[in-house]
Amino acid sequence: MDFLDAYHLWADAHAFFDSALIPSVTNHAAPLDAKTTAWDRRLAEDTPNGHLLRQNALFESLSGNGKLHLLHVTHALEEISRQGVLYPSGGCLVGSIYCAPLTATDRGLRMHNLGSYVLTKEAPAFLSKLGVTDRVPTPLIFEIDTPPQAYRGLAGVDYLRLGLIHLQIYSHLEYLLSKNERHQLRETVVSRVKNSAAFLATTSGVVYRGTRVDAEPFLKLLDETIPRLPILGYLYFEAVAEYLMLHSTSRHTRRLAELGELNNWLYKEMLFASFPAMAGKFDLAKFRPRPKQLAALIHRVDPTIDTSHASAYLFERISYLVAARLFVAGEIPEAWHHTRWEFDSLATQLGPLLGHLIHRELRTFGRYPDFYFYFDQHKALQAWNYWNHMDIVAPFNGTMPKGEIGINPAYPDLEYRVWRAEQDDVGYLQPAEELALTIAPRLVDIKYTLMRNNQWAAPAPSAA
Repeated sequence: MDFLDAYHLWADAHAFFDSALIPSVTNHAAPLDAKTTAWDRRLAEDTPNGHLLRQNALFESLSGNGKLHLLHVTHALEEISRQGVLYPSGGCLVGSIYCAPLTATDRGLRMHNLGSYVLTKEAPAFLSKLGVTDRVPTPLIFEIDTPPQAYRGLAGVDYLRLGLIHLQIYSHLEYLLSKNERHQLRETVVSRVKNSAAFLATTSGVVYRGTRVDAEPFLKLLDETIPRLPILGYLYFEAVAEYLMLHSTSRHTRRLAELGELNNWLYKEMLFASFPAMAGKFDLAKFRPRPKQLAALIHRVDPTIDTSHASAYLFERISYLVAARLFVAGEIPEAWHHTRWEFDSLATQLGPLLGHLIHRELRTFGRYPDFYFYFDQHKALQAWNYWNHMDIVAPFNGTMPKGEIGINPAYPDLEYRVWRAEQDDVGYLQPAEELALTIAPRLVDIKYTLMRNNQWAAPAPSAA
């Protein structure tokens, strides 16, 4: 794959936000253009917190000309300090140092509510679940000097749009697998799609032909399909998180909105309270709240939300996301009973879905973690190349401006300082000790990351 091919794919994998309409509509297939525009307007203009999609604390921090302050939480300060190197990890930010914004005030650095949750609740819960007693989550402050040539637009990488990139990378690296492994992988992926045709046909009918389906049977069918198409768990989670953040009118949500922040505590509380097994092994493919369970979960985290409205919204939103993120642009899958269930044939209409399934399958494949690591390192190299071409210093999660932001580890001559931080009595972060750290453009092994660590017996490198 040459740079031009990769450039187009990575450009399409980013959501470009602006002040007029969030996100802007580019390179979408004609059949979805009108629906994409309608959804953008609906989210931004017809929800209680939709204004935060256009103006928020994350965008303000990225639009500044001075220093950018970010919070990174680590469980491996001792290793990081000894080696003097911090490695990026994969995940929703592809290959960057996972951070949350910090706001400089006269009293110290105020954490974004996402960073506060990770530091005070999520990271401690992970360590507790794993039975780790000799480590504590440590906040690190990054102070980045924004280069004068840095990209002034707002381009966020949307990991749900990486399907074609996954498929293309596999096509270039597949001969690292044996002939039997390649055959097994293709047959497994095709079987998963074939046995999920009922759900895919339903979403296609809803989006392209206006088919009406009641929310409860749709969500039941979704629940039954997630084990075969794990990417649907991620779509489901993002749709629920989006709904909660945009529709909540609780006192906590309103207070955060005044600060320019979407309320991340809503979906975090629902996720970890409902799926405690996620602690220590973050896996959204297991996000499967049952239809009747969903209403109780939503009411539990925010009684102000209309659960009937939420179910109807999720039916519409998930149907749209399946078509927009898992079908090939411009292709409308029809006549499912005529489908040729062969890998190459399916790739012409469902390439993004196949790519996501391959990426997932490689996690549990015979020679994981070696091949999976090379796959993600290859993907990270492409992302870094694109970000450097665009002069993107701090990529953010473009599925929604929640506050998830990263540091591009491959940006040339990036100037930054790092401190170990401590919380004061009112929760602000204060620099306690400057650290001599270098960010290295090489992915840490996935087993050492905070979100997915389950091998504490091994000596861990400096994990992001």
